[in-house]
Amino acid sequence: MPDGAEQRWILHADMDAFFASVEALDDPALAGRPLIVGGAGPRGVVASCSYEARVFGVRSAMPSSRARRLCPDAVFVAGRYDRYSAVSSEMHSVFRRFTPLVEGISLDEAFLDVTGSVRLFGPAPEMAAAIRETIRDELHLSCSVGVAPVKFLAKLASEAAKPRAGPAGPLAGRGVVVIRPGEELRFLHPLPIEALWGVGPATADRLHRRGLNTVGDLARLPRHVLEAAVGRAHGGLLADLARGLDERLVEPGREVKSVSHEETYPADRYDPDELHTEIVRMADAVAARVRRAGLAGRTVNLKIRYGDFSTRTRSITSPHPVDSGPAIAALASSLLSAVDLSPGVRLLGVGVSNLGPVADDGIEQLALDLVAPSAGAERGPARRAADVSASAAVDAVRSRFGPASVGPAALLGPAGLRVKRPGESQWGPQTGGSGGAADAKGG
Repeated sequence: MPDGAEQRWILHADMDAFFASVEALDDPALAGRPLIVGGAGPRGVVASCSYEARVFGVRSAMPSSRARRLCPDAVFVAGRYDRYSAVSSEMHSVFRRFTPLVEGISLDEAFLDVTGSVRLFGPAPEMAAAIRETIRDELHLSCSVGVAPVKFLAKLASEAAKPRAGPAGPLAGRGVVVIRPGEELRFLHPLPIEALWGVGPATADRLHRRGLNTVGDLARLPRHVLEAAVGRAHGGLLADLARGLDERLVEPGREVKSVSHEETYPADRYDPDELHTEIVRMADAVAARVRRAGLAGRTVNLKIRYGDFSTRTRSITSPHPVDSGPAIAALASSLLSAVDLSPGVRLLGVGVSNLGPVADDGIEQLALDLVAPSAGAERGPARRAADVSASAAVDAVRSRFGPASVGPAALLGPAGLRVKRPGESQWGPQTGGSGGAADAKGG
């Protein structure tokens, strides 16, 4: 750090067992029990679990079938993405009281640059403790906070501050862990190499074969040797991290790069008509999220995972931005029509990327065609203007009467409109039946 420069302080705040904790908060009968949030069916995965469930070896991203074998008495909850998102917004409001430099990483964690807040709120460790206290008092939840001069060390510190699952039950964590300037390497070097960003199973295996097991081992290795082992860019990054170097800044309001929905089905699907209807359902939800963000996208993406777990992705780019359900569905359907469905579709996803802000007047630039003729939807200026008006009307109705109050006619069934809710079936179906997509509370 240059002489006279202000010491940089980064916090990483991470909620403890966030989804499971919110469920126990809303239903006190779940408190203290082994609780799993995720898909309960054979194809489900664990999104979050209480520390009582972790005692049995249950972990996030684990197949639910394995989690059930490890912990037969676990209570499964489908999850409610909209509820978690609302609590996350409250969490970020607390963070912004201490600094405007807040970079959300996911619903339950964020980086905060509090360098400029020290004069107002006191030392960074005191701010970390104050944030934890505010979260506890106002949200009635707990979080762990890491404090360090750089981002990746702050994240490692928050992990060290977390509660643990002990043999006899949950163990309280330290709550706040501080890595002060000059202490970085003493904290970092004893850690296993897997602690570093960018060290996944394949990289770890390659490094272990060379006798490299700790971060300190990497730090003692000449940079050019590490670059030769894992590639120049990757090796250079790991060499810097192993020495405690991380120049990245906290980036508040990071650009949204893509918006997508995907769903895993209880049984493989083969019927093209059913899958095209699912595309309409997902495209409608994706479009609504894109419009809420004030964005439009040029690239529509389709993701298909077959029953054998092989995955296919396809994309198509429109010459002009799209933000309406019908336009996104037309493009995604054109991609689906070119894909072989005979192996059976286990998972289907629709997304929009290449995003940018819409024009101030909310009207797309006029052109002769919005979607390629192959998508089966030629669209002139009048059609696009009608789409803009229709989308605005749909958004207004849903805002007042709820998401299922209006939607595409193709989604109308005996039980009403089957619209896609945020996060629904995000972690797999709740049953193993052969019917339609699981109607979970949300994820």
